[in-house]
Amino acid sequence: MEDSSRPLIASLGSSFAAGPDIPPQVEPCTAMRSGQNYATLLAIHLDAILTDRTVSGATLLNIIADEQHAFTDIFPPQLEGLPDYTNIVTITAGGNDINYIGGIISEACGSEISSSPLSPGQLEERLGEVLDEIHRRAPRAHVFLVEYLAVLGPDTKPEEDIPLTQERIDYHRNVASILQKAYVAAEKGRSDWCERIPIHELSQGHALGSKEPWVGSLESGPVLHPNLTGMKVIANILIEKSEKLLSSKGLL
Repeated sequence: MEDSSRPLIASLGSSFAAGPDIPPQVEPCTAMRSGQNYATLLAIHLDAILTDRTVSGATLLNIIADEQHAFTDIFPPQLEGLPDYTNIVTITAGGNDINYIGGIISEACGSEISSSPLSPGQLEERLGEVLDEIHRRAPRAHVFLVEYLAVLGPDTKPEEDIPLTQERIDYHRNVASILQKAYVAAEKGRSDWCERIPIHELSQGHALGSKEPWVGSLESGPVLHPNLTGMKVIANILIEKSEKLLSSKGLL
């Protein structure tokens, strides 16, 4: 039986939530999940019980319906077994549904970019479906919809910080904008229980080429993903919001 005196947190999503290449990597290693991702840091600070279901490479369908094959392991849909008494759910997902980071890495490495599986409208609709299913399964939970950290920002220099022209950097920044706009749209009408964390805008000055990047480069890693500093920044925002939320409910 869970300790009802401690807050219960569930974390869902893909690699930007899981934290590949940030030590320590925890079992199962095929999930490429860090013991210092933002949800874990949040749970440690709150002395909360964490259920971390994040898996690198996950799509939105891997959260609500489809099992995910990752190397030698098969992961069930992330929402399976979500306790209905969960207090907080964090989620970052959707990038793999429009080939966001994968597209940048492919082009930077000289490979062809696969076409986006979903249109912007389909992305918004599916993200909304995921949020509604979370709310159906855990109706008392407050959902933090954590945006993707900026990877290509105003300080990112073409060819120097990444082997892309300015035109292609602008293209991929537009893909990131599509993802961010889907988050804005998904929050609308759900603000009673869902709160967007606007880290995309807050991190524009901390993308590749900045003085203090919150993401790794192609050389230093985690490759075009949140580094430990980035995870800590997100965790600190969530800590402040979660403490107010849980205190108002008498859970802290």
